[in-house]
Amino acid sequence: MDSTGTPHDSTVTSYVKAPAKTITADGNTYSYRELGPKGGIPVVFFVHLAATMDNWDPRIIDPIARYRHVITFDQPGVGASSGRVPDSIEAMADDAYSFLTALRLSRIDVFSFSMGGMIAQDLALKHPHLVRRLVLAGTGPRGGKDMDKVVFTTYWDIFRATLTRSDPKEFLFFNRNATGKAAARAFINRLKERTEDRDKPVSTSAFQTQLKAIQKFGRSAPSDLSALALPTLIANGDNDRMVPSVLSNDLHRRIEGSELIIYPDSGHGGIFQHHAAFARTAVEFLGN
Repeated sequence: MDSTGTPHDSTVTSYVKAPAKTITADGNTYSYRELGPKGGIPVVFFVHLAATMDNWDPRIIDPIARYRHVITFDQPGVGASSGRVPDSIEAMADDAYSFLTALRLSRIDVFSFSMGGMIAQDLALKHPHLVRRLVLAGTGPRGGKDMDKVVFTTYWDIFRATLTRSDPKEFLFFNRNATGKAAARAFINRLKERTEDRDKPVSTSAFQTQLKAIQKFGRSAPSDLSALALPTLIANGDNDRMVPSVLSNDLHRRIEGSELIIYPDSGHGGIFQHHAAFARTAVEFLGN
């Protein structure tokens, strides 16, 4: 393996070096990246609100890609993917299924965060034989208590970030104490490690449509999560202001046999603040 994280057999295991690719499905061109050894069941990553493929923490992806085929992608209307952002989480799940079908994937493991976890739930419920293992981080169930307040929280923290010329994720994802501020700066710096072939930023209209879809998801009737009969790992910080931490406990109660990790002194981005410990847990959970 050389200094870039690329083994001599040319299998890329560093997310910074993962090549960008495209594939067309149902009239949309999806932008995606893949890395890690081919073969077996891939791990597909579902990203958060207002995020593109550049928002994945390489310190979480890289340890998984050492053992597994990893795929990240942009939903329609996001980043470099064409099309328009739909106004519901369920429609986003349908788009994700179109993408996976175009790649001829009939069995996957899912790693999801925040809004991505909402999409992943709908996908797994609608296609029960598709998802083998499921990671739900910083997310909550359809109809989850106070989830619809995400709109106010998001705009308020964007305002606070603007006043201090900071990245909104520093406020949305991390506590505003010394530990949280240090973790936030480290996380933002890791997201900048890829310097070439970066993704296109999310447009304001796409972001606003996603936010409305999350609000609708939060105000909808709950899904029957007892139907998720698959190994599930749930993780969050103990002070998630975006998707209240109590909703991770709610998911754990409703998904039989699920595992729950709540990281101390951390917020919505608890898995990024505690990335070293969480990456080890995720690798073990997902298996080789």
